[in-house]
Amino acid sequence: MTDTDDTTNTAAADVGRGVSFAGWLSAFSDAELMDLLRMRPDLTVPPPATIEVLAGRAEQRASVARAADDLTAVDFAILELLALEHADESGVSRDTLQEAVGSRATRKSVDSALQNLRSLALVWGDKTALRIVPSVTSTIPWRIGHGAELPATLDEPEINAALAGLQTVEREILETLSKSSPIGRTRDAAPGTPTDRPVQRLLAAGLLRRIDDETVELHHQVRQVLRGEAVFDITSLTPPKVTGRKHKPADVNATAAGEALELVRHCEDVVKALGQAPAPALRAGGLGVRELRRISKTTGIDENRLSLLVEVLSAAGLIAHGIPDPVPAQDGAESYWAPAAPVDNWLHSPAARRWHALAEAWLAMPRMPWLIGMRDANDKPVAALSEEVRVPSAPRDRQAILGLLADFDSGQSADAAEVSRLLAWRRPRWGARIRVHAVERTLEEAATLGFIARGALSSPGRALLHGGDAVAEMHSSLPEPVDHVLVQADLTVVAPGPLIPELLEQITLVADIESAGAASMYRVSESSIRRALDIGMTAAELHSLFSTRSRTPVPQSLSYLIDDVARRHGRLRAGVAASFVRCEDPALLAEVLASPVAASLALRALAPTVAVSQAPLRSVLGELRAAGFAPAGEDASGALVDLRVRGARVSTRRRATTGRTPATPTDAQLASAVRTLRAGDLAASAQSSGGIRSDGSREGSAATVALLAAAARERASVTIGYVDAQGIASHRIVDPVNVGGGQLDAFDPSSGSLRRFTLHRITSVARVD
Repeated sequence: MTDTDDTTNTAAADVGRGVSFAGWLSAFSDAELMDLLRMRPDLTVPPPATIEVLAGRAEQRASVARAADDLTAVDFAILELLALEHADESGVSRDTLQEAVGSRATRKSVDSALQNLRSLALVWGDKTALRIVPSVTSTIPWRIGHGAELPATLDEPEINAALAGLQTVEREILETLSKSSPIGRTRDAAPGTPTDRPVQRLLAAGLLRRIDDETVELHHQVRQVLRGEAVFDITSLTPPKVTGRKHKPADVNATAAGEALELVRHCEDVVKALGQAPAPALRAGGLGVRELRRISKTTGIDENRLSLLVEVLSAAGLIAHGIPDPVPAQDGAESYWAPAAPVDNWLHSPAARRWHALAEAWLAMPRMPWLIGMRDANDKPVAALSEEVRVPSAPRDRQAILGLLADFDSGQSADAAEVSRLLAWRRPRWGARIRVHAVERTLEEAATLGFIARGALSSPGRALLHGGDAVAEMHSSLPEPVDHVLVQADLTVVAPGPLIPELLEQITLVADIESAGAASMYRVSESSIRRALDIGMTAAELHSLFSTRSRTPVPQSLSYLIDDVARRHGRLRAGVAASFVRCEDPALLAEVLASPVAASLALRALAPTVAVSQAPLRSVLGELRAAGFAPAGEDASGALVDLRVRGARVSTRRRATTGRTPATPTDAQLASAVRTLRAGDLAASAQSSGGIRSDGSREGSAATVALLAAAARERASVTIGYVDAQGIASHRIVDPVNVGGGQLDAFDPSSGSLRRFTLHRITSVARVD
């Protein structure tokens, strides 16, 4: 409201002459009203018809509480001092307020807080008569008057030391006060009570404060410690200091990029594991502990990290529960957790884009993965992907925590305790949600997702928070892809950085990964070479791959291994009969038919070089290889076929956006709401000054039609009362264009369009002078 303070101050100056809250709001300019509705979007649902309606809604306890959620400790201190001066009943001068603040804050900082409170319509009036909305006093997170008293004599370490030395009964008294009202009634507060009484010992220790002979109060800082909240001095009007380290932004981004690569790789492993063996879903839809441990063992990922990954994959729509295709050979499960159809596009996207899909999903998901494994109300562990993990406020909390880091300079770090303390000062009403433990776990998740590194916000994380090009930021932070590897004598292949997509696909096909990171290590084995040969690569192509891509000489042992596996590979050929096995060497096929595997596969010789089986081709190949043979799969034309398992997939519908922060009204919507307010006020004014009847209703249908027709001829504006099909009554000013056929066609200035009204739904008509 800085652009139009004169208008607001003029209205506020009339407070002392009896101007109401609604009267003060009515003097707002259109820009000021739009700012108010933008900051308090709940006031626009449904759109208020008049300023009187807007004022009444802005004074409601629920709306005031929502607005107060974003106030700082300074804002609440100002409200508290105004409440002590009874500003809910009469105006308080600006000078009186400054005297109450004293030396705790400068006049400039108080003016800034007042400007914020007035823009939210929680404080109204000018410097001669400041008023507060009555219901705002109930939103102050401590007893009114407590913040204006002397600060507590104990700091956090001293409080912890005092609590450690308490007896059980004394601790129980404090716990009771911390979980309910901090005010307690007891006769032991009176002077002269024996000093060995628990209340007297707590008073002497400075953990309780005596109000009168029968009332004690738990100090706010002691309450914060007992509840696990960040401790800050409510009497201080300056924010807690952050003494973090300064890191080079390039180092922060490089570390975050490394975490992003590890995140993407682990998510790929989870997708692969669920594709090969979908996990049965619990009846409530979650993922059981046993299945989580199985996936952890398969992928080698820690269970706590795995819990976060499956939640993020689910939020990103990459895994889902349902009936997968193909259906797993398991009994008793009605639904399974498996990769969803969109995962294939994700797997083939660049690394930066894959990270972006995961990070964006984590930032917006209304769930707290760090709750997994904790005990619920029934003393049972909370399961991954279960309803118990759902917390609607989670996105807003993450935005607040990361937004605080975003306020620092690039590379500026802060530990969890400092972040908790500063955030608690900025959002005192969030104390129960942003406890120290919750902030610590959220920051750990943010580090896993690549949002922060070394305690500082990364450039990709900052871009994602502020709507920038996070994909481009992450791409520039990732190491440049390399087009070569280092082959070593022990048949290991070292990738000195992320490989280009073409080379990565080739290396993962011909070798198995052993360790991943900025530099990855793969191992070549007989099975991995056979895997490459199975999809149609030749020995010559494998030799060419290593000789052209390796910066080190290709060891002779690798060349021998490739030639040996290639020589034996494909001498047996299996096809579809259900399956067939053919071999140009009758002796080798005779050896197969004489082995035990022939019985399990029900192999039957059709010719000295051909046999058939009723088993699927993949089963024939698998059992022959397990028996020590090296068959290759082929199709009806004799070409080699790629039989790698794609994994199960679950079909999903488009995901709903439940749990996301409600959309902020656009400028066009806000402008329309303000036009509706102005038209409603004008209509109410016109109706009060005269109409068809004294009560504003019509005399009859003929009189209504006559008045509307006359207004159409004269191009005059009228105010009409109208009840729509949903039964919602409203008053609006319109410009009649045509009347007939039981309909009124009129131009509605509030919407800027031509509208049609049903005549029998019009309840009143009056000219606008």
